[in-house]
Amino acid sequence: MNVSEVNTVTEFILLTFSCSREIQILLFILFSVSYILTLMGNGAIICAVKMSHRLQTPMYILLANFSFLEICYINTTVPNMLRNFLSETKTISFTACFLQFYFFFSMGITETFLLPLMAFDRYLAICRPLHYPTLMSTRLCTHLVTLCWVTGFLCYPLPIYFITQLPFCGPNIIDHFVCDPGPILALSCIPAPGIELSCSILSSLIIFITFFFIIWSYSLVLRAVLQVPSAAGRHKAFSTCSSHLAVVSLFYGTIMMMYVSPSSGNRVGIQKIVTLIYSTVTPLINPLIYSLRNKDMKAALKKVHVCTKNSQTK
Repeated sequence: MNVSEVNTVTEFILLTFSCSREIQILLFILFSVSYILTLMGNGAIICAVKMSHRLQTPMYILLANFSFLEICYINTTVPNMLRNFLSETKTISFTACFLQFYFFFSMGITETFLLPLMAFDRYLAICRPLHYPTLMSTRLCTHLVTLCWVTGFLCYPLPIYFITQLPFCGPNIIDHFVCDPGPILALSCIPAPGIELSCSILSSLIIFITFFFIIWSYSLVLRAVLQVPSAAGRHKAFSTCSSHLAVVSLFYGTIMMMYVSPSSGNRVGIQKIVTLIYSTVTPLINPLIYSLRNKDMKAALKKVHVCTKNSQTK
């Protein structure tokens, strides 16, 4: 059967959240505020790293890239979700849906590569402090960050291409706020166990390999920290890593629930909540997690605030 003859669906309907009009408007206001705060928080970290000479180190370069990634990440989903809150049709074209799918997944995969790199940086800083400046130079750090971005965007084009070749003859309603593989595969006119299995295997490999690399890095960090004689030294080392571990736990805990098995039978409500956590909540709270316990970052953020205030008064 010719796929082009069967593929009659030209657009999808993203239901977002099925609730009354009043609740939709309330959610629009809530997520609009969350979106603006996320942009401001992560943008402030980027400006702080760029403006402060003390933060021109691999640790903060990685953090600035992570904040930039979070800004890109929420822009793949939140603007369209906000539009759908006020829209009567809630439609998204076939092409736009799969473009969102691609960028949403590519950003997520890039994050799964960037977080282990941040863990490896902390391992070198704490376990190899004397060799750290030579092992993790600014130039090497930049190259590794670039590698994370490039690799993240090269992982999913082929699976997404095969999904686009499936016949979609209706219905076209996606009970989600983002074009996600599970709901999309469920709309195909024919079952695609091979594609579903390949997506599951690819997601599982990326998630578990990077997660266990982080666990390995921090197990070595923990062993080194426990050998530090002074309590102050141990507290400083733990404080340095605790914020990163909080982000890792929140991010990996949610994506493991979703993408180890794309159509694992999770209820639609649970899928939406879990996706909301790692796609909108974590980018919102990450600036707080990374800045509240970091004196250098708080000082740099104060400098950004002062510069912004002075520029407004001129």
